[in-house]
Amino acid sequence: MANENPFFITRIECPICKTINEFETIRVGAYTEGDRDTDFCPRDIVWRYSRYQAFDPLVFFTVTCTNCFYTREFTNSFKDWKKDNTFKTYRLKVIKAKHLEKLAVADSAIRQLGENIDISQHPNEAAVIKLHLAAIDESFNEHYSRLDMGRFYLRIGWVYRHMQGRDDPGSTFVSGLMHDMDNRMEQLKNSLAGFEDRVIDFQKHVANHLDSSELTDEFKAKMGPHRDGIYQEVTRVRDGLENIKESFGLADDRLADYRVNISGEGACGGENFGGFPSFVEFMVSLRKDTNAVVVNETEALGKAVHYYKDAFANGKDIAPGNQQIQAAYLIAELSRRVGDHDNARQYFNTTIKLGQEFIYQNRRDQSRTALARKILELAIEQGRINLKESKEA
Repeated sequence: MANENPFFITRIECPICKTINEFETIRVGAYTEGDRDTDFCPRDIVWRYSRYQAFDPLVFFTVTCTNCFYTREFTNSFKDWKKDNTFKTYRLKVIKAKHLEKLAVADSAIRQLGENIDISQHPNEAAVIKLHLAAIDESFNEHYSRLDMGRFYLRIGWVYRHMQGRDDPGSTFVSGLMHDMDNRMEQLKNSLAGFEDRVIDFQKHVANHLDSSELTDEFKAKMGPHRDGIYQEVTRVRDGLENIKESFGLADDRLADYRVNISGEGACGGENFGGFPSFVEFMVSLRKDTNAVVVNETEALGKAVHYYKDAFANGKDIAPGNQQIQAAYLIAELSRRVGDHDNARQYFNTTIKLGQEFIYQNRRDQSRTALARKILELAIEQGRINLKESKEA
């Protein structure tokens, strides 16, 4: 009888807190992929075990300590971290100190992210959370890998894409617009509250305008009616503010309807998450602690471009040849996807140049140039699309 469990267990001691964790490793053949998108995102993922069909396999791309939430990409090097003298001698001390410092803060992003991992109930949200934690922990390294940071944010973008649905390419854009409107509405309400405080203060000032003992009764009698008239009009302003606040409440209801019917968020479009109306709003709340948080595909891909460009310019993390060609292409394609057509054009041209040179230098080795040829074809085709989009923008 075939094994109905697509995982096997790997036991690893956490480098930070020494907890022995049991992590699930996906068995070979547990799922299949269809083709890949132009940024290499897997499409048409089908699990052999139907009960896991809602799971994005990227939820198992990283592993998180159940005690302290330290997170790493689930690689052989992490499994054997005790044998990694460079990690133990030069990196672990600093990473541990920074991680535990953040963990000690009750509302820190690390603590809130870690405490809200629920793979069984929210597998895709858990994938986004764990990839964020991996990026944050990698950033604690004094000489962190820009390439790994780019890879983490690229995969966060992929998960957001899967969560939004590939049939609606504008959904992440709409989500961004909606949250921008939410933020602007909050600013309006805060401005109104500040204005109301100033009106109340002025009203008190008007009421006390003739209370000075230095004023004669004759002067008070003469100015009193004017004071009363001003107070009455200011009171009308306060009453008008109450009507405005009621209108803001109705506007909030309209925004809630928009959130549900257009973007699928809110009470009717998804479960509450972490005490917030939606997962996106939970993630937005973490930005007060760190700028590492991204809340949609576009933001994630933008971060990926930033780190890939740093890695490409530095050259230490990216090997010449296929890896360099692929990195240049990803910078170009991700730039195109986030609307930076000038940057996309530059790196599509770089990809084509590097690809042609590499293929010519290795023209007698078809197997070595196979990937470069595929990327070169993609760069030419996506470069044409980018040119068309830039003219239409």
